[in-house]
Amino acid sequence: MHKILWFLILVIMVSCGEETTPKPKAYLSLEYPEPTYDSLTIDRPYSFEVAKNTSLKPLPEDWLKVQYPKLKASVDITYRPIKGNLRELLIEAEKLVLEHTVKADHISWRDFSDSKNNVYGKMCEIAGNAASQVQFHATDSVNHFIKGSLFFYVKPNYDSIYPAVEYIKKDMVKMMETLHWRK
Repeated sequence: MHKILWFLILVIMVSCGEETTPKPKAYLSLEYPEPTYDSLTIDRPYSFEVAKNTSLKPLPEDWLKVQYPKLKASVDITYRPIKGNLRELLIEAEKLVLEHTVKADHISWRDFSDSKNNVYGKMCEIAGNAASQVQFHATDSVNHFIKGSLFFYVKPNYDSIYPAVEYIKKDMVKMMETLHWRK
């Protein structure tokens, strides 16, 4: 018994030669395809470039759903002709963003202006577990008004979906930058 005790003490002393260092936290490695774009081929009063890795679902009233099947997300585009109601449309668009303040950690706005194509609007980023993390609206101030909203088909967990939000947000910026009105 005495020999076993000495043997265990010896093993413990020999095995404790180096200090252990904690391993760094692992980060999820997500790879998204490099985006390539095509012009919208569906007949609408507006046109913009969409990523080739999306699928398009036409909806009534010139609305459109730009789907990201692999990311379980979509950008929902709503179109409304302006009939003396531009102020109401702008208030409604911003009101929809402000409804997310309950779940939002931060909301930031970015103005957009393209006088060459007569496109004026705003993009909004909503940080937090809101239902929609990126929204935009654009108008020519006379005839056309569209709104785009990003939605995921899962319960929002901002930390988990953040890389996908950033990826799709680039596509939404491209939509605004290439937006033009059809006659």
